[in-house]
Amino acid sequence: MDINSRMRSVSGEDSRPVGAEQRLKELGIKLPAPPEPFGTYVEAVQTGNLLFLSGMLPTEGAAKFIGRVGAEFDVEAGRQAAYLAALNGLAVAREHLGSLDKVTRIVRLGVLVATSGDVRDQPKVADGASELLEDIFGKEKNPTRLVYGVASLPLGAPVELEIIFEVAR
Repeated sequence: MDINSRMRSVSGEDSRPVGAEQRLKELGIKLPAPPEPFGTYVEAVQTGNLLFLSGMLPTEGAAKFIGRVGAEFDVEAGRQAAYLAALNGLAVAREHLGSLDKVTRIVRLGVLVATSGDVRDQPKVADGASELLEDIFGKEKNPTRLVYGVASLPLGAPVELEIIFEVAR
């Protein structure tokens, strides 16, 4: 299944709760290998029942997207970059927790979008990540969200995500 197909929102007919791992299977989503840090830091830190992820970039070993929304990329490409960054975040969370079923809530999603000129569509770009997280965890676990427009990001990426999860102990 390609990235555009996976980005389409999936509406469940069945109202019984389904775990995040089962939703990944139902949607045909295979998480990538967790990205390695690009510097001196760790990808995830848990304190109490909160799991903080380092800035998640749209990488596949190296930067897959390089450029800014409004210059090298349009909004749709920015959404795809946000989606890939969110997949990387889920891969890091799963590696740290052992299973995404341990996530009880997504507390916060911070989305930085590198833009040029007078771009005002940062929220639409951020939806590439938000919609994936909602498809996996359900609307009831949607996070608060803050979207920033910035001049540049690490590795020249158009998007970087900050994700904070609440997890079962």
